[in-house]
Amino acid sequence: MMNFDRMRHGLRGMFFNALGQRERAIAAYLEGHRADPAHAGTLRTLGWLEAQQERWTAAEAWFVRAIEIEPHDAHAWFNLGYVRDKGGMDDAAIAAFQQATGLNPDNDRAWYGLGMLHARHGRHADAAAALTEAGRLQPMNGLAWYALGMAWQHCNQPDKVAAVIEHTLVHDPQTAQRLIRDTGRSDCAQPAD
Repeated sequence: MMNFDRMRHGLRGMFFNALGQRERAIAAYLEGHRADPAHAGTLRTLGWLEAQQERWTAAEAWFVRAIEIEPHDAHAWFNLGYVRDKGGMDDAAIAAFQQATGLNPDNDRAWYGLGMLHARHGRHADAAAALTEAGRLQPMNGLAWYALGMAWQHCNQPDKVAAVIEHTLVHDPQTAQRLIRDTGRSDCAQPAD
């Protein structure tokens, strides 16, 4: 059955958000939540709006509540990982990104977030594994390939670094040059034409 009160408040929230009035949008969605507390979409929207305001703890709480209602929502798990990462809750962010990739192995952003968190904590082999997936899913994402090259560098895998540079030279030459410089792999630079 349709909850018209929730829908009315949701439309008001969309309107205020479109006008850039985030606090009024949040207030409208809160009214929608009161009208239908079990609507996961409203909870996710509240989480997203709080994240836009960089209120990571509040955003996290809304995404947790949404996941309690829809535990198989890979996108909500990704968003939970994102806000936890931004909020400095690294271990909890890793757990959320792992759930997101388990539910949707094609979520390149979750693999990237997972890889970057592992790299931040010096777990470079785990970082390389996650970033390999991110790169496979987004072969032209220079940031993911750069991070993968650096992870392989930290793992002392020169052949894998060279392969990443070779790939990146084709898709993102500027990032490839940065990776060459940062890894000290001038042997992988292409000669000038």
